[in-house]
Amino acid sequence: MWLPIRDLCAADAPAPVRQTGQTTSFSTGDDGNVRKGAIWPTPRFVVNGDGTTTDELTGLIWMQNASCWYTQTWANALTKVAGLNGTTESCSGYSGRHTDWRLPSVHELQSLVDAGRLTPALPTGHPFSGFRVDNWEWWSGYYWSNTTCAGNTDNAWTVDLREGYVGNGGKTSSNYVLPVRGGQ
Repeated sequence: MWLPIRDLCAADAPAPVRQTGQTTSFSTGDDGNVRKGAIWPTPRFVVNGDGTTTDELTGLIWMQNASCWYTQTWANALTKVAGLNGTTESCSGYSGRHTDWRLPSVHELQSLVDAGRLTPALPTGHPFSGFRVDNWEWWSGYYWSNTTCAGNTDNAWTVDLREGYVGNGGKTSSNYVLPVRGGQ
């Protein structure tokens, strides 16, 4: 018996879209006014005690040290994260032994942004250490994603965790690295 596609997928729960975090309304009907999306859990982050933190909203596990390796090119960032899974790299404060670390996708990285905050654009009470928000450096808050730009494969998507911007940069430029594990 053949089932329609919709019936095959019915058992999968839809992925909820999270709230942006913006609570100030600037006009009727704007995001701060309607506040649609999945409500953020309290607490949002749980510190795991091994140098990692779990985001209770997304289920992702992040390295707590947001500047393990300062800035790296995209290729070096991939190499560093791969080394974290083996024995060639370490991160200050991390004592775990997980072997499934990776660079986050642009959407995973953007999930950390609280649209209601600026400098840093991370939720209040975030547990990250070493986070770079030096306003005098224009690139200071940009973190690499593992997502390559389809229109220019020499670039990869980045997220500025200082101000919440999503952009892209040449893979030979240097940005920060925030390893993640878990997810779908």
